[in-house]
Amino acid sequence: MTTSARGATGTTANPALLVLEDGRTFRGRAYGAVGETFGEAVFSTGMTGYQETLTDPSYHRQVVVMTAPHVGNTGVNDEDPESARIWVAGYVVRDPARTPSNWRATRSLDQELRDQGVVGISGVDTRALTRHLRERGAMRVGIFSGDACAAGEEQLLARVREAPAMKGADLAGEVATQQAYVVPAIGEKRFTVAAVDLGIKGMTPHRMAERGIEVHVLPATATVEDIYAVKPDGVFFSNGPGDPATAEHPVALMRSVLERGTPLFGICFGNQILGRALGFGTFKLKYGHRGINQPVQDRTTGKVEVTAHNHGFAVDAPLDRVSETPYGRAEVSHVCLNDNVVEGLQLLDRPAFSVQYHPEAAAGPHDAAYLFDRFVSLMEDQRA
Repeated sequence: MTTSARGATGTTANPALLVLEDGRTFRGRAYGAVGETFGEAVFSTGMTGYQETLTDPSYHRQVVVMTAPHVGNTGVNDEDPESARIWVAGYVVRDPARTPSNWRATRSLDQELRDQGVVGISGVDTRALTRHLRERGAMRVGIFSGDACAAGEEQLLARVREAPAMKGADLAGEVATQQAYVVPAIGEKRFTVAAVDLGIKGMTPHRMAERGIEVHVLPATATVEDIYAVKPDGVFFSNGPGDPATAEHPVALMRSVLERGTPLFGICFGNQILGRALGFGTFKLKYGHRGINQPVQDRTTGKVEVTAHNHGFAVDAPLDRVSETPYGRAEVSHVCLNDNVVEGLQLLDRPAFSVQYHPEAAAGPHDAAYLFDRFVSLMEDQRA
């Protein structure tokens, strides 16, 4: 959550200070806009795809620490953003590129952060910071540069601790579209899907459009009448930020879809919403999964996938048995091989499934692209 940012250039002449809520501090140099910002400190292990990370709405109100030491080498272009703006609250890097080098680059990452008022810090020992977050967990943080550094550390720490926590935050409505729009099918139209935008990434409807799906993207406040007004063959619930325990409207909306038996697919936040709709709880992970190198097993096939993640909450569902729910039997379909966190759910008696990660993989591996084909198969079966 950026509270103030100035358009001044982040240079070596501008010292910056990162203050964690447990009192640990890191000094560095201003990167991007100069000013102050607050959010939840999280780390991303992706070696590439920083532009997609920055523009992922799921990172709303989070300060992202990049574990890769060199960031900004390929600059910024106008093809790779996942939304119309940068959503991260702040950005932490070790060694930013002095000069970008890529044939598609139109400007530097530093310039893009300045232009969008995103306060960052460079020259930080991101390895030490990441180890600290792994040991202590994700926590509130502030970045201060320029005049904002003038206050004493105790005063800055007090301000960090006053910032809102991620647990209990209801944020999907802050990032979702306010007006419905349509992403047309590429080639012959085969199906119509109503996609509930809880923080959708641009590549997601594109992956569906590639499969002949016309996607009607609806606001997070959409009603069940809005969904069925487009006569959907399937319904999709997107990724998004915040605590799923606060998402009462999306849970009620999904239950209405489940009652009608319409093929349903959810990713990331949508997976947590399905978990809640089925009667499972959710909980906050210690430091979450973020990056493009997370190993997940599809338990229905035994296949292991390298997948792209961005989530700090997870579904609390049993791994060792099939569960009875108000909508029939359900089971955990995918699991993270690092920590056994639930990474997917599926109903056995109705056409509904979800995964906790990002099969659209922008940026990231394409191991999970088959999940869009699985969604198409559900709609084909329903139509037959």
